[in-house]
Amino acid sequence: MQLYYENIDNTLIVKLQGELDHHVAEKIRVELDEMISNKRSRNLIFNLKELNFMDSSGIGVIIGRYKNINKFGGKVAVIEVSEKVDKIFNLAGLYRIIDKYKNQKDALKCM
Repeated sequence: MQLYYENIDNTLIVKLQGELDHHVAEKIRVELDEMISNKRSRNLIFNLKELNFMDSSGIGVIIGRYKNINKFGGKVAVIEVSEKVDKIFNLAGLYRIIDKYKNQKDALKCM
């Protein structure tokens, strides 16, 4: 699992590559929480173009970051979602709480 990020204004953009599963979930959770805190990010965008797989631990990472951002009035979005991960998001009902956008530019407009 590779994690890349950039901060634009008050939005943290995180690109996940590889597999977000129980083997790496805790490490990713800690890294994301540190980045959100250190950058004082109000909003969070996940770029999931190169995320190949996500299990229930990965879903937990996404939902947990949503809860952390949401309690301070921020928004969470996903962009460039791979077909496999899109199916997981649909089955888990994540699109009821997290918006999906085609690209970063569209997501940033709505933050």
